[in-house]
Parts: sequence; C-alpha cells; structure tokens
Amino acid sequence: MRRDAEPYQRRPGRVDPVAGPGADGPVLYDAVLLDRDGTLVEDVPYNGDPGKVRPVPGARAALDRLRAAGLRLGVVTNQSGLARGLFTAAQLRAVNARVEELLGPFDTWQFCPHDERAGCACRKPAPGMVHAAARSLGTTPQRCVLVGDIGADMTAAGAAGAAGVLVPTSTTRPAEVAAAPHVVADLPAAVDLILSRAALVAGPAPRRAGTVLVVRSDSAGDVLVTGPAVRAVAAHAARVVLLCGPRGRDAGSLLPGVAELIEWPLPWIDGDPAPVDPRDIDRLTERLRAVHADEAVVFTSFHQSALPLALLLRMAGIPRVSAVSDEYPGSLLDVRHRVPDGLPEPERALSLAAAAGFALPADDDPRLRIRTDRLPPAPAGLGGPGYVVLHPGSAVPTRAVPPELAARIVRVLTAAGHRVAVTGGPDETALTAHVAGDTGVDLGGRTGLADLAAVLAGAGALVVGNTGPAHLAAALGVPVVSLFAPTVPYGQWGPYRVPAVRLGDAAAPCRDTRATVCPVPGHPCLAAVEPGRVLDAVRLLGVPADPPRAGLTPTAGGPDVAAPVAAGRGSAR
Repeated sequence: MRRDAEPYQRRPGRVDPVAGPGADGPVLYDAVLLDRDGTLVEDVPYNGDPGKVRPVPGARAALDRLRAAGLRLGVVTNQSGLARGLFTAAQLRAVNARVEELLGPFDTWQFCPHDERAGCACRKPAPGMVHAAARSLGTTPQRCVLVGDIGADMTAAGAAGAAGVLVPTSTTRPAEVAAAPHVVADLPAAVDLILSRAALVAGPAPRRAGTVLVVRSDSAGDVLVTGPAVRAVAAHAARVVLLCGPRGRDAGSLLPGVAELIEWPLPWIDGDPAPVDPRDIDRLTERLRAVHADEAVVFTSFHQSALPLALLLRMAGIPRVSAVSDEYPGSLLDVRHRVPDGLPEPERALSLAAAAGFALPADDDPRLRIRTDRLPPAPAGLGGPGYVVLHPGSAVPTRAVPPELAARIVRVLTAAGHRVAVTGGPDETALTAHVAGDTGVDLGGRTGLADLAAVLAGAGALVVGNTGPAHLAAALGVPVVSLFAPTVPYGQWGPYRVPAVRLGDAAAPCRDTRATVCPVPGHPCLAAVEPGRVLDAVRLLGVPADPPRAGLTPTAGGPDVAAPVAAGRGSAR
C-alpha cells in the first residue's frame, strides 16, 4: 500500500475518543472511513482530471457534522488505474487534493494502486486499507465505521472488524444491498445513522445505584449480546443480580459484573414454553422480592415484551423499572425507552442501560466480553493455537450449517493446511462425527459453553451459522466466518465488533421471516455456499495455515475449488 507524503496525507495522530453528545460515555467510533468514488464524489471511472471531481449532494455539510462531533475522517479507495497506466501518481494526488479543496481536510488517505490480479492485501474487499487507516489514526478498526457504495466496501469493513454502512448507487448490485449490514439512501443519511447510534448509547449523566436486578431471558447468545449493557449497569451499581432462563444460565455465569444469578424460565419469552402455572408465578414473585432490588432493568429482544415481567416486578415491590416498550405501559415502567429498528442488539441493550442512567464508562470498549478466568483448560489434541473451529449445529434449524456442506468445508480447509476442530453438544455427536470425517478433530459432546469458549480462545477463526457460538467468538475477539441465514437481519444479529465475513444468500426467500424451521426446501440460503468461499474467507481474515497435507487437495475444477469472496464491481476501481 502506498502513502505518498502529500499535504492531504499528513494528518495522522491519536484520536481523542468521543461518545456522541458527551465525553463520559462509551466510544462507539473514533473515526469514519469513506470510499471516494461513488461515495464522496461522483464516480468517474479512472479519473485523473481534478476538473471532473463533483461531490455527491450534501457531502460537505455531512462531513462537517462528523468533524464537529470530534470524529476523524479517512478515505480508503481502490485506484487500479495506476496499475493499468490510465493515470499517473501525480494526477491521483491532484484529484485527491481537489476532493479536499471541495470537502475539507481528511485525517488520512489510503489508496490501493493495484489491480485485481495482484493479489494484494490492500485492495478492497481485503481489509488492508481499513487496518492501515486505523493505525494512522491511532485507533482500531473496531472503533471505525466505513461508508461505501459497493459490496467490496462492506466486505473490507467486516473483515477488519469495522462497522459498515452502504449508500447504494444506480450501479450497486441488488445482492450487495441485501447483504449489507446497514443501508441508507445517501451520505447525509449515513452521517445521521452514525451520530444517532453514538447518541443512543450515551444517555443522560450516569448515576449511582444500590442493588440492580438485570433481566435477559432466552438463549445463551441473547445473554452474551447483552453483556456490554450489564457491564454498564455494574459500573454504577453496588451489586448486580441477573435473572435469566435455563438456556442462558451458562452464558450468564461468564458475564463480567454479575454478582448473583437467578435461573427461571419465563413462559412469555421461552420459545418452547410450559403452560403458565399460577403457583410458579407466585414463587417467582417471592424470589424477586427476596433480591431487595432498588431497581430493575429488563432487557428484551426487538420482538419480545417486557410488560409481563414488569408487572411481577411491581408486585415484588421493586420501585423503579426500566425497559424498551412500544406498547403502552401504564404505571408499569418508570423509564419507557424506544429504539429505532435495525439497531445491533448489543447497542439496543446499551441504549436502554444509558436511558436508565447507566452509560458504559468511556474506558470500557462496548464489545462483547466474558470472564476468561472461569474457563477450563482446552482439550488435548488441537496442536496449539491457530486452528479453525467449525460449529455446524444450532438449536434453531434454519440457522444450522447443512451437514453435507459442513463436511465438505472440513475437507477443503484441511486440504489447504488448516487444522479443523468440529464442536457440538451432547445430542450432536453423530453430526460432529460425520462432519469431522477422517481429517477434522471431533469434539462433539465435549464442549459445554465454557468448554467451547476454551476451545475458541485458541482458535484462529470460527465457521458457524447465526447462533450463540458466533457471539461467544466475538466475546473472545475471534474472527468469524458467518454462514448467516437471513431469517433475521445481519445488522442486528451478526457478529459484533469482531472481524467477520458473511456468506450465504442474503436475498433468499426466507429473508426476515424469523422462521425457526426452513420454509424453503433444501435450505438454499446456505446449501449453495461453495466450501472454497469459506477457505477464501478464512484467508481474508488473515488466518495462516500449516503446510498442506499430502493427498488432500480439492479436485481441480470441482465444486470445492475456491471462488473469490464477493468483491462488488472491480474494473472501475
């Protein structure tokens, strides 16, 4: 990657973290990175003429809003015209200088001078320029958001661990729009989204509290994505008690900040609930009363209601209750919080905590975390850190990786020199044995949640569907190849603030159905994924392989040969 020492490139420096409207809240972003052609200025293919630079509507005012909020700005742009001889380095510098003249200064410029044949690490969809921009700005990719107009921009952002916002143009492919984590109409709308998300998690000035009951029922993944909000409450409370369901207990025991855990199934939350038993409700009410909580914060997913439990909390004598609620709560809630659709689930929970007076401290990055001191040793036989974990199963069938696809993925990865461990629960031993085959390490039935976390802690990457282990990997900072069934939005439920590559048909007929059983025969959203694309994704995430094993090479020209990860249109950049 080239970084010429021109005036428009001489603004590196450490970022002073900002948190939306105040400096005492959590830091979602330090910097905003922007694609140049099609995002900041009109796309003129291979432009070497400063006179042809035309900003997109509203660009200067939008960028000035970001600057006023204390955010650094950077440009990350593919410029293959250099490699093709269509313009010179001097012409590129002149065009970039004209962009700054019209749109104001940028704190770093990163450009890739190669074409798609070079195999470089900087050309988007590779994440190299995102990493370089973050280093230049003294921050990390996880504290950056990248705004672009094609799928290659979104893939580069995700593979680096940055947030992504797509601003489509007339040439953006429909598949790229469907796969993007967040889509807005134009650059000013992208700025609105960035600043509003920062403001939501900042909230009013934090306050001190005594004993706070926090509630997050449902699955392990739901509990894990609520972890940053639980830490926010714990930062300002004398004691935090967590109420969760049986499926979330193991995750709850690993959350930092939890002093006590109460396990209780809630029939209005559980996916497979038992009938409502008045005696059980009475026992739950008494158990809640025994906590002697000064207040409660009820975390729910976007499709769940907090009001049944809010009523029980009132009956248990808890004087202050906060929750997200679109329904009229009457006197059940003291803090009735509302959030926009599409917010990532960790930020949804953080915004409620902030509204209740518990903003995450500025020195606590709002990523997922678990207590690694509570993990057992990893099982023997993995051969040291750097292996790839494949978790094919899921409690929700629509989110599981098809077994035959999973088995082919193991064969392709091991043929390329990767060690692969296949994990699963006690009821998935037949599945993991089939998937591991003769080349993978079968850990089926040996990985409860804490054991799985111990395995993931040494992994180079996790290959998984949209299920709890993806969030467990994110909590450990382990990159994820996300075979994501689009039954729920990726922007809400994808791996959060960790390097990730999304694979699968994002526009499949099951999109946004929230179906738990595949409504389309053959599970086409995932079944059509070529294993070679998984190998490409692992490489894009920077996971090195051991030397390839003899005799385990995919058949040339067959269905397991690697295909490029979605790069969007490439010839014009």
